[in-house]
Amino acid sequence: MLQLTKPLAFIDLETTGISLGSDRIVEIAIVKILPDGKRSVKRKILNPGMPIPTASSDVHGITDDMVKDAPSFKQVAHELKQILAGCDIAGYNSNRFDIPLLMEEFLRAEVDFDMKGRRLIDVQNIFHKMEQRTLSAAYKFYCNKNLDGAHGAEVDASATHEILEAQIQRYPELGNTVDSVLKIIGDEVIVDFARRFAMENGVEVFNFGKYKGKPVAEVLKTEPQYYDWMMKGDFPQHTKQKLTEIRTRSLLKKN
Repeated sequence: MLQLTKPLAFIDLETTGISLGSDRIVEIAIVKILPDGKRSVKRKILNPGMPIPTASSDVHGITDDMVKDAPSFKQVAHELKQILAGCDIAGYNSNRFDIPLLMEEFLRAEVDFDMKGRRLIDVQNIFHKMEQRTLSAAYKFYCNKNLDGAHGAEVDASATHEILEAQIQRYPELGNTVDSVLKIIGDEVIVDFARRFAMENGVEVFNFGKYKGKPVAEVLKTEPQYYDWMMKGDFPQHTKQKLTEIRTRSLLKKN
């Protein structure tokens, strides 16, 4: 069994779409595992404040009518922050989607959700490293069960927890702690969750466009208008936040 030194929260989101900058959460489930093995579940349907596209409803089954009387993310943001307080976070494809979108929602709600000190386990990374399958196939492969109700947030988050437990049984080299798992799959260094920036030799560099591979601070120094272009562009709020932090740090060094 997974040995924990702090709570591990398995999260899963259902959303209006896949754009980190413009889409919103319509359902969130948090399956929280405590170091003593106790398990709690929190699930919320949310009003995204925008129409849910039919293509998205076809995937997760949540419609405009179902969310019309639901609270907004902003109304539950402090409660969610409290639930996740002191937790490491796990999920399936969570490092690239669920966590970045959750951060966007907290930023839009003007609620400071600090990621510092949190360890992140993306169970998909283990699966892709070992087998390369979908969540349903992972559940069948590791747990020998069919995933009934896939794309329901609570079902997916709970299945992800079961998969991680099965993975540490199947692969002894993973160990049974968060640290030992991350030692095998890698503890990803994340600058911004949309990955517009990357870290190379301790320096933030652009990870897209004409300046890909170039240090962000150097580009902003030689072409300050690029900062304005990005801040006005359709980039996620977290990316803009990190861009501003890098720019501010660079200006302070200069002075």
